[in-house]
Amino acid sequence: MTDPDDAAGQTYITRFRVPRVMWEAYGRVAERIGVTRSADLLDHIRDVINAHGDEQDLADLARADRELSERRARKGGRPPKSGQQ
Repeated sequence: MTDPDDAAGQTYITRFRVPRVMWEAYGRVAERIGVTRSADLLDHIRDVINAHGDEQDLADLARADRELSERRARKGGRPPKSGQQ
């Protein structure tokens, strides 16, 4: 759901509870497979929206992906995955 109080062009910082040992294990696994936890979580969120979202959800996803692309363009882009240049 879109929050009208959020400033346009800013990514949202959220918190969620997860056991620390699980978060640390996830970080190690993500490093071994060459992703960051953030990138992997974003990919998972996209997959869930694409699989189960309605028209509004898919439109919001497209808008969010444009925002991320614009943000990365201003900041020099997403860093390459491990082993890629």
